[in-house]
Amino acid sequence: MKTNIFLITSCIAIAFFATAFTFSNPPKPWIVPDKYLKMSNPVKSDAKSIASAKLLWVKNCQDCHGKKGIGDGSKAPDLKAQPADLSSSAIQSQSDGALFFKISEGRDEMPKFKKEITDPDEIWSIVNYVRTLKK
Repeated sequence: MKTNIFLITSCIAIAFFATAFTFSNPPKPWIVPDKYLKMSNPVKSDAKSIASAKLLWVKNCQDCHGKKGIGDGSKAPDLKAQPADLSSSAIQSQSDGALFFKISEGRDEMPKFKKEITDPDEIWSIVNYVRTLKK
């Protein structure tokens, strides 16, 4: 009986401290340089752009962000930080240039995709695809 009470108390304490840690350490802001904030997407958002970007998405993004971009990909549980919900208004309200910067440059566990996807137009197409993930 004492062992069960100890285990229950321990679990409650761990949950409390984990929650307190999460609220006291929110994700750090992702600073985007001004030049990117003002960039316009040079790739027209059409069926061709979306189709080519979907292939890139499946290869490079889906494992972490999931099929619908909500951050529930197969690799998400293994990451230190929860992948962003790209369908959220917080992401969808960002400029195309900001999304281009984040995809290109990465941060922490998010890779620098400019190393994998060397054609900037393909990254711009991924930005177009991300726009289709709205809730």
